[in-house]
Amino acid sequence: MAGLHRGARVLDLATGTGDLAFLASAEGKTVVGLDITRRMLELAAAKHAGSGGPRFIQGDMMALPFCAASFDVVTTGYGIRNVPELTPAIDEIARVLRPGGRFLSLDFDRPDNRVVRAVYFSYLTVVGSILGLLLHGDPDTYRYIPQSLRTYPGSREVGRMLKARGFDWLVVLPVLGGLLAMHSAQKAEDGNR
Repeated sequence: MAGLHRGARVLDLATGTGDLAFLASAEGKTVVGLDITRRMLELAAAKHAGSGGPRFIQGDMMALPFCAASFDVVTTGYGIRNVPELTPAIDEIARVLRPGGRFLSLDFDRPDNRVVRAVYFSYLTVVGSILGLLLHGDPDTYRYIPQSLRTYPGSREVGRMLKARGFDWLVVLPVLGGLLAMHSAQKAEDGNR
């Protein structure tokens, strides 16, 4: 979906341990992975100690340390939902993308139906607690996910925000029956909002 071409410059936001950054880099692309958490970047860098591969830097997606129009593609997996303020983050994504550049985001979604949403949040809380306990010895490790979804506006509203902030082509794809969503958006060719 990213439409990567030879020589594409890719920015992966909230890169965490770098999974998306490594996928793009394996395609022969120039990739920068950015995360606000130093420890996540250390784990990402430890995955690939050789030359080449993505470059990892610490930074905030609401104040990206890059020049305007620096990237052809910006990706994020489970990042948009966790940013403290969506509007400045979307503005920064639009700023660093070249005109015609692509933004892709995969994240949990917030179901519209209140009953489905309550069941979904309960499921995420229980499963997250079990996984957190089994994998990390701490049941609170993944409890932030349903909590973050309580304030997340949902995929449709994020889509409207993207359109209002300079993206002229947008597809919102529900994943797993709408429990997750993928945004694929293109920055306007003229670069204007």
